[in-house]
Amino acid sequence: MSHPIRALWASLPSPRAAPAPGPRVSMGDLLRDCAALLSGRGEASGVAMATSILERYARLEPASRWRILEALAAGRFGADRKRLEQAMARYRERPDAAATMALHKAAEPRRQELLRRLNLAPGGTAALVRMREDLLAGAAQPGAAPELAVVDADFVHLFASWFNRGFLVLRRIDWTTPAHILEKIIRYEAVHQIDSWDDLRARLEPPDRRCFAFFHPALVDEPLIFVEVALQDAIPDAIAPILAAGRAPIDPAKATTAVFYSISNCQVGLRGVSFGNFLIKQVVEELRREFAALDTFVTLSPVPGFMAWLARARAARQPGPFGADDLAALQALESPGWHDDAALRRALRPALSNAIAYYLLVARDRQGSAADPVARFHLGNGARLARVNWMADTSAKGLAQAAGFMVNYLYALDEIERNHEAFANHGEIVTQHAVKRLLRDPAPLLRRRPVGEAAAGA
Repeated sequence: MSHPIRALWASLPSPRAAPAPGPRVSMGDLLRDCAALLSGRGEASGVAMATSILERYARLEPASRWRILEALAAGRFGADRKRLEQAMARYRERPDAAATMALHKAAEPRRQELLRRLNLAPGGTAALVRMREDLLAGAAQPGAAPELAVVDADFVHLFASWFNRGFLVLRRIDWTTPAHILEKIIRYEAVHQIDSWDDLRARLEPPDRRCFAFFHPALVDEPLIFVEVALQDAIPDAIAPILAAGRAPIDPAKATTAVFYSISNCQVGLRGVSFGNFLIKQVVEELRREFAALDTFVTLSPVPGFMAWLARARAARQPGPFGADDLAALQALESPGWHDDAALRRALRPALSNAIAYYLLVARDRQGSAADPVARFHLGNGARLARVNWMADTSAKGLAQAAGFMVNYLYALDEIERNHEAFANHGEIVTQHAVKRLLRDPAPLLRRRPVGEAAAGA
């Protein structure tokens, strides 16, 4: 039987609608009303003004929205300088608890209180998440005002409180989930594209498949993050068998391994607010309660930064991951369809295996942490880097991002906290010996740098 969502597809709204029609919006009036909202309105009139501000903001074109957000960094929406100087003077005279609290309050930018008051409007939380989405888009434009960074910091500070774990609700997503939520799962899938409703059904309906999402009461039926899970009898080394159409499901009661094969953040405006660590841990508990035989929890993860890093490292031709023979062998990557040529694959595999091991174990980002964003996420959650899989994803995306490599991160329940502390406090990447053996020269591992110091080749 077909699902009724097919008939609703054309009627569903786009993820971000165009500016709503209406009277021309004056940015000057809008900013004056923002200042007035801060001046101290009664609750009823304040809610009405907040609603009006958000409604008019939504009617602006993107460039005008960015100018409004830039204006929030200006003096009248920043900290009250006179009050701050007085608090600093008081703190210098007597640095007691009362002075510390007064200094803390005085240092808070007034725009934080503005955002809190805007949040009182019906639908205010969702509107502010969209507003930060605008801010991130504006900050990415050439010549963007650097002041947007301080406004963004205020959004992140408030969202971290408003979206803390205590407010999140875990819900299972299955084929009976309402159509408008299933449509969002298709739209937000960020790892392995869902090509059709039949594809979605194959991920949700079989008894050996699970999908869970976090929701927030203020964003009704808007998933924040979701994870897709395959129940199997072994750790997988490729994505194609998991996603294969017409595969034979296994009896989930006999499954020993839960595979997290796709984790997708849904709300761009909540970037930087962490949900994934809570999601994985709670899903593990849900699965353990349902299936007693499960004893292995592992990912099959992409390596999205590898090929971009490899291109930079090859261009630099610097000592570190490559010798002359490696650089010569890696030229084969320029050959179209190299992955379909057995001879080219054999020639490339040693050099690529050494390179990806260097990338995962040695290379660092500007902050001195693991270079790959997916690695940072799982290692930060306490997982162990268990295995690197050759030719695990030969889709166009998998080849372009990672030369077909995928990684298993193992969540061993009795070592999660220890692994997390090792990575967070010392930058240590807990890994299996099989991964270390891929690295031709182990010397860089013996010269592990402390957190905060970037390693060569980052």
